[in-house]
Amino acid sequence: MKTAIVIPARFGSTRLPGKPLLDRTGKPLIQHVYEQAQQVKNSNQVVVATDDRRIFDCVAGFGGEVVMTSGEHETGSGRVAEAAGSLDAEIIVNLQGDEPEIDPAHIERLIHLHTNSNAFASTLACRFSHNAVSGAGSPDDTAAVKAILGDAIGEKTYWARYFTRYLFPVPRDTLGAIKTPSDYFLHVGIYAFFKENLMTFAGAPMGALEKVERLEQLRILEMGEAIAVAEIPAAVPGIDTPADYDAFVTRWSEGVT
Repeated sequence: MKTAIVIPARFGSTRLPGKPLLDRTGKPLIQHVYEQAQQVKNSNQVVVATDDRRIFDCVAGFGGEVVMTSGEHETGSGRVAEAAGSLDAEIIVNLQGDEPEIDPAHIERLIHLHTNSNAFASTLACRFSHNAVSGAGSPDDTAAVKAILGDAIGEKTYWARYFTRYLFPVPRDTLGAIKTPSDYFLHVGIYAFFKENLMTFAGAPMGALEKVERLEQLRILEMGEAIAVAEIPAAVPGIDTPADYDAFVTRWSEGVT
């Protein structure tokens, strides 16, 4: 099956305005993401979808493929769906534009999972670090979305039961204190869809749970559809804040990434 990776990118960001164009590494952030996606062996095409002429010109300037989309989209998925409509691909991967260190092998795993499943959508998750018992980056961090996994599909692949920003399940015996963070799964926000499913999803109204948690993937579950989840060993955080970007620049300059 032909597969296209679509990277939605917008200039406006509450916590980090102009994020895709930050270039203290010598290249813009969006180029880092694009180049990681280009390394994916089972993908046929990489495209940036944006509503901002500055990002469009930046991507075109480094030789990337880019399309302009409407400025009316409330979510990245809507932007990806608009771009996907003109692509010759059966599987569409929605890769966030703030993941400059994502492992191409993990994207390959996602595409393989989706190609061989009958899921409406597929995504990734990893276990929390064993020492992430509290605070930022732990299971009780509302910025870290948890994947609640159900029945196994195959080796380290599962059906999703739910996604939440909150600690779940809450360990009653310890009054909510987390003893084993690795019992919880961190959701990695990348998705694979068959194109027709992506269009259905993007055109569906928000469900009640999505409105409360502000998590798009809950719309799929509320539609009665299934999400397949592949467990990966670990995930590098995306870039959401100036501190995140500073840390990325440091890793890059030290040759860690």
